[in-house]
Amino acid sequence: MVAGALLLAAVWVFLLRYVPERATLIDQDDDLTQGVFPVRSGLLEVFAPRAAGVLAFLLVFGLVGGWILAGRMLAPLHRITDATRMAANGSLSHRVRLPGRKDEFRELSDAFDTMLARHEAHIAEQRRFAANASHELRTPLAISKALLDVARTDPGRDAGELVDRLHAVNSRAIDLTEALLLLSRADQRAFTREPVDLSLLAEEATETLLPLAEKRGVTVETRGDIASVSGSHALLLQLTMNLVHNAIVHNLPEQGTVWVNTGVRPGAVVLTVENTGEELTPQLVSTLTEPFQRGTERVHTDHAGVGLGLAIVRTITRAHDGTLTLTPRPTGGIRIAVELPGTSPRTDGYG
Repeated sequence: MVAGALLLAAVWVFLLRYVPERATLIDQDDDLTQGVFPVRSGLLEVFAPRAAGVLAFLLVFGLVGGWILAGRMLAPLHRITDATRMAANGSLSHRVRLPGRKDEFRELSDAFDTMLARHEAHIAEQRRFAANASHELRTPLAISKALLDVARTDPGRDAGELVDRLHAVNSRAIDLTEALLLLSRADQRAFTREPVDLSLLAEEATETLLPLAEKRGVTVETRGDIASVSGSHALLLQLTMNLVHNAIVHNLPEQGTVWVNTGVRPGAVVLTVENTGEELTPQLVSTLTEPFQRGTERVHTDHAGVGLGLAIVRTITRAHDGTLTLTPRPTGGIRIAVELPGTSPRTDGYG
């Protein structure tokens, strides 16, 4: 409406330049001046009502058109707002799924749907983890209570056996609690980054777990290049220890082998741990990184752990912006690869 008013004003101003205020005499013999010349007052009487009508039309058209256009433009925002309110009330399964062309509103709704999906998956994982953790922590406490009840009702029972069993149950509960704390620490990324060489961590983990490997008749082979990353030395050592420990424990009863390798790729380093063992299906392998997931032999073997080994590995890998890949070997066993962003190795002195 403002633009129309300015246009009409401009037309009127330019017309005033060529319209006389009073009537003029016209020479009838001059062919160039034949016709009727209106005066300014008469032109104003004709122009003003029509200009007012045009402005009224522009006002109505602008209001109606603006209302329709604003409604269509803001409709996607209303859908996103409704989805946000539903998510705030706890309904994370709702999605916007905005149709139409790929514009800014569509990109916003797709990003919001992706965020809701990830948040829903994270909440479901946390609830499942909390339920499993409660169950796992309740088990040793229930066993301890049962042992104490038996000892109270049977004073003549061997106290040494009772103490040994209570010690084993209590040690498992402590290991589980420490694993849960480590998992939470890694998930929150509450650590200081420093240069770390994965090849040295692989050697340290191998030397530490060598007595366990010899006891179980497993051969551990370690080789590879210098693999420098930026991260927590303690967490990455725990990651390596978990991988090597799992590879030793979940292996062939005798004559098993574990291969620990480190390599360098463009912009990344890779820690690979392979072992021999029973044949695993891809479906089973895909669930091994879930908390408290155990294979067929994990519950009944020594050093079985608390079911958080690979879950901790996955969390530490994510905290270091890496990727974890589990692949069953065709001949049995599993291949686990941890790929982390690499850094240039720091050198001291010359050379």
